Amino acid sequence: MPLVVVRLSGRACGQLSQGSRATWQHGGVTSATYSPLFPEESGGGQVVAPPPDADAVLDGLDPEQREVATALHGPVCVLAGAGTGKTRAITHRIAYGVRAGILQPGSILAVTFTNRAAGEMRGRLRQLGAGGVQARTFHSAALRQLQFFWPKAVGGELPRLLDRKIQLVAEAAARCRIRLDRNELRDVTSEIEWAKVTQTVPADYPAAVAKSLREPPRDPAEIGQLYGMYEQLKRDRSVIDFEDVLLLTVGILQDRHDIADQIRRQYQHFVVDEYQDVSPLQQRLLDLWLGERESLCVVGDASQTIYSFTGATPDHLLNFRTRHPGATVVKLVRDYRSTPQVVQLANGLLNQARGRAAEHRLELISQRAAGPEPVRTEYGDEPAEAEGTARRIRDLIASGVPAGEIAVLFRINAQSEVYEQALADAGVPYQLRGAERFFERQEVREAGAALRGAARFGGNDALLDDVVELPSQVRAVLSTKGWTTEPPAGSGAVRDRWESLAAIVRLAEDFVRARPDATLSDLVAELDERAAAQHAPTVQGVTLASLHAAKGLEWDAVFLVGLTEGMMPITYAKTDEQVEEERRLLYVGVTRARVHLSLSWALSRSPGGRATRRPTRFLSGLRPGSGASGARDFRTGSGVTAERGPARRKQRGPARCRVCRKTLTDAGEMKLMRCEDCPSDMDEGLYERLRDWRADQAERLSQPAYCVFTDKTLMAIAETVPGSAGELAVISGVGVRKMDRFGADVLAICAGEEGVGSDGDG
Repeated sequence: MPLVVVRLSGRACGQLSQGSRATWQHGGVTSATYSPLFPEESGGGQVVAPPPDADAVLDGLDPEQREVATALHGPVCVLAGAGTGKTRAITHRIAYGVRAGILQPGSILAVTFTNRAAGEMRGRLRQLGAGGVQARTFHSAALRQLQFFWPKAVGGELPRLLDRKIQLVAEAAARCRIRLDRNELRDVTSEIEWAKVTQTVPADYPAAVAKSLREPPRDPAEIGQLYGMYEQLKRDRSVIDFEDVLLLTVGILQDRHDIADQIRRQYQHFVVDEYQDVSPLQQRLLDLWLGERESLCVVGDASQTIYSFTGATPDHLLNFRTRHPGATVVKLVRDYRSTPQVVQLANGLLNQARGRAAEHRLELISQRAAGPEPVRTEYGDEPAEAEGTARRIRDLIASGVPAGEIAVLFRINAQSEVYEQALADAGVPYQLRGAERFFERQEVREAGAALRGAARFGGNDALLDDVVELPSQVRAVLSTKGWTTEPPAGSGAVRDRWESLAAIVRLAEDFVRARPDATLSDLVAELDERAAAQHAPTVQGVTLASLHAAKGLEWDAVFLVGLTEGMMPITYAKTDEQVEEERRLLYVGVTRARVHLSLSWALSRSPGGRATRRPTRFLSGLRPGSGASGARDFRTGSGVTAERGPARRKQRGPARCRVCRKTLTDAGEMKLMRCEDCPSDMDEGLYERLRDWRADQAERLSQPAYCVFTDKTLMAIAETVPGSAGELAVISGVGVRKMDRFGADVLAICAGEEGVGSDGDG
């Protein structure tokens, strides 16, 4: 029987058992992330027994969360600010209703927007003694219903679901004789998705675009034609796409009242999380699930509406009380995630907001102890900003903040490359979020197949002859797929592959700590379950992500970078409504930080460029307080740290190719001081000697080789063959610290001296 991702609904019920104020005040209640009942990973934490009874489910909730948990009869609207424990309130609401015998687990449908969020919710409910509740995404719930009822409603088998629609869009473009480059192809595919979730047919697309004030990537008539051809190709091949799952389910429920009644008998209580992100199509499906009933609980925050480009709209949340005049409304404003300093900046951002969503903003109240002031830093150019960010991250890690609790967030994915290089140069591990999903990566699929084979035929596998412990078995199997005890040097595809395999090794280590008697077959089953829920294991490294991809996540330290006009707000945000969504996007970024928050921008793109950029308007009028020690604003005195990068940059003109003299802007090319396509005059013998020396240093220091120097830095050294400390110091990737530590060795190797080594440890 089909399901949906939902959380739970209701209204006030029964007499509350009154917990003491001390159980929730000022940190007695933590955000769901910290709850000992819900360890994020399968291992590491000790599983706690479920609460003994319904009243115990309410223990530890603050007054507003408790009000949510006991409102078991709808309609209920929960306005929940960032970090206010909404997941905790919702799961305890469902669990309380089930444990009190008021709600039947099988009659509850909880809907959210990601498989991981749904899987996390199911896990939390199991820990609270409320297993059996259906928690799914809109699409997974609709797909199960569609698969179940298709033979009865239409006949035959459900058409095949497209894995990736972009290939069919490319074919449709070719049929229409429309040339699209790779970026245009992606943008047109997104336009088709928007049209479908807003229930716009191809013929109506141009008018719908004009009405919505969207700026399409191509002429609207062209996109409408391409959209129509795409739909025709789907029909010809008997396939459906992701959006069709919702459209077809809506169609069946509208036409077949008997099927709609059957679903309504099954599901009698609905909870919808992230309600501000519901599209018109999803709202239509929800209305059909509900029928004439009002047993609905919705949770959302209009100030976190950042997906309007996909068709999401906060109107359904903002109009909830109009549609349901008798609704119970609860506001959650106690922020358990962020320090007062972070919360003050977040509130300040929204205080300047305009528009309907701003009229419903929530003023957060931090429940945490005071922390450091947010740091605002101005840099001379983008490479300096990236290097400065990497230095601060390295210092944070040295002070005890785990790399996995640090994030660098930017407006668009194209900004990531310079930060990848800077972190690699600083010897800081990192992971990219929002690219290919973990379980869809080629190396992860290969690793899963290898582990599955070893679990099935391990008795005949020579690899496992001498290993008994589960993590050792996993390491042995994955060593055939590219895993090694030390990460490869530098960044790029090889490093990404290693990080994926290392994440599986760490998962095995966590898994066996939680289940000491676990076998390889048990681990394979765990991986399969995680793949189904898209619950990827944690990769140990600084997270690099776009602001959109960071929604729903949090870290101890967050670096918001590239905060200039034209990037924040993005240059194509023209209307007041679009600009306000950009403000909300920055608000989401700020509220990802628990303790440390850094905001930065660069005055020019490349070293020596004209300083024509301005910091984002959204920071105007906001004063972070005292700021970091010694901070100064050389322009306004507002408590901004001004950094121009290393001294060698101050008098430097634009970076130019050594061969063709073209101005360089790419971080990798600037490191080499030449265009990638220009001929290299690298001394191959010197390069190999430098690599051998680097390997010895890495082994002696017990560090990955890239922590000494990256491959590109070694290439740049081998191409320029510096003869003095000054010539070596200007090579990107060397820096003052590495110059002091390794400079003498490198210059000696460049001079042809033999037996070079370093006795110091820097």
